[in-house]
Amino acid sequence: MAIVIPVAVEGLRIANTVGQVGQRKEIATRLADRTLNELLVTGQWRTSHGGAVQEGATEYRWTMRSEPWPEDTMRLLTVQVFFPVQGKEYDVQLSTLIDTQ
Repeated sequence: MAIVIPVAVEGLRIANTVGQVGQRKEIATRLADRTLNELLVTGQWRTSHGGAVQEGATEYRWTMRSEPWPEDTMRLLTVQVFFPVQGKEYDVQLSTLIDTQ
C-alpha cells in the first residue's frame, strides 16, 4: 500500500494537469483564431502587438508578430496565446499569410 498510494496520487495529478492543459489549449486556440481574424479585418495587424483576454478565471495573453515572407510581397502574421496551468506557462500559435498590396 505504501508504494501504490503515492503512485496512484501522482497518476491522478498528471491526469488533472493534462485535462486542464487540453481545455485551456482549446480556449487559447479559439482566442488566437478570433484575434488573428480581427487583426486582419480591421487592419490593426500593422500597429497591434499584444494584449490580454479574460476567459473565466484565466487570463490569456497574446502577442502578434509580422515578418516578411521570402516570396512576393506577402507577410507571415502569427498570433501566439499564452496561458497558465498549475504554475507553468503553455502557448499556442496560429499563423497566416497576408498580401500587403
